[in-house]
Amino acid sequence: MRIRISHTISYEYAEPARHITQILRLTPLDHDGQHVMSWRIEPSIDGRMRATRDAHGNVVHSFYADGPISSLSIHIDGVVETTDLAGVVRGGIERVPCDVYRRDTLLTEQDEALRSFAEETAGGAGTELSQMHALMAAVNGRMTCVDATGRTGVGAAAAFQAKEAIAQDIAHVFMACARHLGLPARYVSGYVAQAEDLPHANGAHAWAEVHFDDYGWIGFDCANAICPIDTHVRVAVGLDFADAAPVRGARQGGEGELLNVLVSAREAEGRLSNQ
Repeated sequence: MRIRISHTISYEYAEPARHITQILRLTPLDHDGQHVMSWRIEPSIDGRMRATRDAHGNVVHSFYADGPISSLSIHIDGVVETTDLAGVVRGGIERVPCDVYRRDTLLTEQDEALRSFAEETAGGAGTELSQMHALMAAVNGRMTCVDATGRTGVGAAAAFQAKEAIAQDIAHVFMACARHLGLPARYVSGYVAQAEDLPHANGAHAWAEVHFDDYGWIGFDCANAICPIDTHVRVAVGLDFADAAPVRGARQGGEGELLNVLVSAREAEGRLSNQ
């Protein structure tokens, strides 16, 4: 599938900002099943842009601009060609030993309810792979995925208790359970093009990947109850959302900030998704 992605992040400030720093993890990389044909990040104002790689191998663009700044838009436009590999991830940059992804974080800490849920779900399954498929189905059956608009991540334990969460925290719930069961699990941020059989394919998305000795990394999209297919575009990975957040920023001044985000992931033939 050939997917065109358009992503605009806009800021308006009631009081002009004196300085703005934006840290962007918004650039996908090539690997088996994903080829980046074109990709462009374009701020609406003059500034300095620097590209580096973080510890997880993600592309990080740092943008710096001096004010006065009353508004800022960052527009991302690109085309990615994908192949359905049933969630298997190969040929990518792996800078971190997979065992590092067994580590708990603030967003993936487990409580007794999560630990019991993981053990009960995996108890009737045979192989580690079948356990993770059973876990994905169980998380999807328990939790309702809600729109990210106006919401922030609360972490795995709180999301599990609430039985509803944004896609980021549903991924955290799955990861917390997988790590409790002894498997390396990491967070993935990306995009999903709309498809008739995917209930949560609205542009920006998040899911998890688990490492198996026999297969390597395999993705699990619990919000959609599938392993990622050719509708999915991987962008960044990490121990949790904090490592792979699409945008992090800081500013001096700029009180009264108003944020607006528009995302479109569209198949070349014309299927469209908007957020």
